[in-house]
Amino acid sequence: MEQYNVTGMSCAACSARVEKAVSKVPGVASCSVSLLTNSMGVEGTASSAEIIKAVQDAGYGASPKRAGAAAASSTSADLDALADHETPKLKRRLIASLGFLLVLMYFSMGHMMWGWPLPRWFDGNHIAMGLVQLLLAGIVMVINQKFFINGFKGLLHGSPNMDTLVAMGSMASFVWSTYALFAMTRAQVDGNSELVMHYMMEFYFESAAMILTLITVGKMLEARSKGKTTDALKSLMKLAPKTATLLRDGAEVTVPIEQVQKGDIFVVRPGENIPVDGIVLEGTSAVNESALTGESIPVDKAAGDKVSAATTNQSGFLQCRATRVGEDTTLAQIIRMVSDAAATKAPIAKIADTVSGFFVPAVITIAVVTTIVWLLLGRELGYALARGISVLVISCPCALGLATPVAIMVGNGLGAKNGILFKTAASLEAAGRTQIVALDKTGTITSGEPKVTDILPAEGVSETELLTLAAALERKSEHPLAKAVLACTDAQNLTAPEVSGFAALPGNGLAAKLEGVEIFGGNASFIGTKVTVPAQLQEKAAALSAQGKTPLFFGGTGRLLGIIAVADTIKEDSPRAIRELQAMGIRVVMLTGDNQRTADAIGRQAGVDEVIAGVLPDGKEAVIRQLQASGKVAMVGDGINDAPALTRADTGIAIGAGTDVAIDAADVVLMNSKLSDVPAAIRLSRAALRNIHENLFWAFIYNIIGIPLAAGVFIPFGLTLNPMFGAAAMSLSSFCVVSNALRLNLFDVHSTKHDRAAKNAASLPAVSAQPAAVANKESTKEDTAMKKTLKVEGMMCGHCEARVKKALEALPEVDEAVVSHEAGTAIVTLNAEVADDVLKKAVEDQDYPVTGIQ
Repeated sequence: MEQYNVTGMSCAACSARVEKAVSKVPGVASCSVSLLTNSMGVEGTASSAEIIKAVQDAGYGASPKRAGAAAASSTSADLDALADHETPKLKRRLIASLGFLLVLMYFSMGHMMWGWPLPRWFDGNHIAMGLVQLLLAGIVMVINQKFFINGFKGLLHGSPNMDTLVAMGSMASFVWSTYALFAMTRAQVDGNSELVMHYMMEFYFESAAMILTLITVGKMLEARSKGKTTDALKSLMKLAPKTATLLRDGAEVTVPIEQVQKGDIFVVRPGENIPVDGIVLEGTSAVNESALTGESIPVDKAAGDKVSAATTNQSGFLQCRATRVGEDTTLAQIIRMVSDAAATKAPIAKIADTVSGFFVPAVITIAVVTTIVWLLLGRELGYALARGISVLVISCPCALGLATPVAIMVGNGLGAKNGILFKTAASLEAAGRTQIVALDKTGTITSGEPKVTDILPAEGVSETELLTLAAALERKSEHPLAKAVLACTDAQNLTAPEVSGFAALPGNGLAAKLEGVEIFGGNASFIGTKVTVPAQLQEKAAALSAQGKTPLFFGGTGRLLGIIAVADTIKEDSPRAIRELQAMGIRVVMLTGDNQRTADAIGRQAGVDEVIAGVLPDGKEAVIRQLQASGKVAMVGDGINDAPALTRADTGIAIGAGTDVAIDAADVVLMNSKLSDVPAAIRLSRAALRNIHENLFWAFIYNIIGIPLAAGVFIPFGLTLNPMFGAAAMSLSSFCVVSNALRLNLFDVHSTKHDRAAKNAASLPAVSAQPAAVANKESTKEDTAMKKTLKVEGMMCGHCEARVKKALEALPEVDEAVVSHEAGTAIVTLNAEVADDVLKKAVEDQDYPVTGIQ
């Protein structure tokens, strides 16, 4: 998406006009204009020159944003673009306008309303009074000439805007008052004192000036508030370090950040910010990453660990090698993501865009009709004009145009502060409509790293002895579960002795000799061929399996030495996060490739509503499609092997992104690995949607009530509105919308006090908890399917099951394979005859022996 800065826009009608003009350019696929940030995003093949010309032809200015605008090394221009340049200018205009307006009010109304004395030379000199008022009102109009230039320029280009309404209202007041002044002069020459007093009462010079001054007050408050909506983005940009200390030829050299290249060695002292993304070569430290992740607890760093730009080194001295620089750093990608999201539009904004497209022409028409109707009803021209002018100045298209983008901008900024990144405005809206959350088990609900959970030594054997023997065997193994055993022994500072004659027996287990004595380890079926397992330990092993854990048996000297249980443990915050989702009325489904028994055990511990087991990575997309029949689905995964499912879901959420925030398949990227950020993201989205609805309600109800009131519809009930009060109301309407959006900054994304259950969420039909492969089969096929059972040895965990399942289902004759490592079986459903040797070879190619086929 190409980004452009747009100048000259003052309201939603302006942004709608620009968007419409650019969309007509050949080669433009999509165009999104943000009134809030005065920017435009364009996708397509059209050239910049064509796009800029289209904007200029529409009466506005445009310029392309610099390449790499989001880069941490080149943020000064972007900070300048986001800086509040309008408020100081508007403040100067307001002070000048207010000074002349007060003098004008003194001459026009002071002596009549409050009895203030007039200078003696004005006493009875009505023409002089009129000329002074004309001069003062004219000065205020010149001070605020921008309203007239932009307003009439838009009218000439066929795109009237808010400035057009203000300019027409003020100009109508001034022109009519000028006419009244000339008519009064004529009456005074003719000696008609009654007519002189009549025309004096028709002066509206103070209205012409008051309208402009009050609108300037509103514009200034609006500009100041709009500036605050981009505070989060500006604070991110300010985090970018300006310099880095590099090691060159053994000496430290401080260079501008732009000169740092990939591969450079840089050093960071305590208290300094890390300049670019890199990897630690030497040193240890605690690094505060709260600027990027929202997590205030420092993270320990040592050699081999990654560090990110803009994070703070709190304690030790670090020497690092640069891996990402410029616009490739994590900080730059986050800035770009937040900026791009601000440049997009949420679907809900289409309501305001549609109305804004015809709003101003409709208001002008209503004002003209109002004036004519009052004339036809016998009212004087001055009275009828006052009603028409009131309609012009009370109408506010800006409130409509700002209702959605300000809430989106504040919501995105708040999310970025908490490590929650919404890629587009549509993502922010869609997340709040989620009814079902599908959670990938590994790395999402669980840590993704198997850990030792239970150590059960046999009688006469200590835990230390069992762990030491297990580590001696597992140290030479490459199995994923071996790492868990070794991590446990390392944590206890145990030293494993060297073994000889090590053999990894595919499908069976491990065997070796320790000081001439055979030792071995493996699953229950393997260990049963070596030793007799006591009934008590058999029962404990069965109980561990029922809990979703994998029991590993170890023996030596002709007897069982004990059992070590390994499991991919549930994250500490997962059960609480799942409860929060359920309290929000969201059904939680767990997807896993594990067998049903293991999956059910983990599902019970986590507290999910539904478990769908036996789902391989390439089958998740089909499950998401099936879940979507029941409601809006958010898929949560690590973004590595979940891309099809993340893309298929209504909202794809990548968890634990860390430094890899540019995950294409995800709509929402969570910097941390905490599952609690998922309900936080949905909670924030719902809060933003509520805020948008409030803003739209205010904007619509304001105009629905205000325009008829200004037109005089309620005069029979004693309710009327003069142009000055109309201008005051208009000036405050946009300020109210923006101020309401700023309330989002006070929202606590992790607080549950605002949670409300989604409508009808509880009544959503459940999806059958079966593997994706099974869910997609037609019942007619099941009736005629042929089945075979393979006896498979050596499977020890869900990973083993997944490998066997994938190998079998790769065969064209196999519709489905249900694999269990506890039972040591693989049951295949066939759609055609297949030789047993073919099935056997498919499994044994994965290093799991097949001992029989039935």
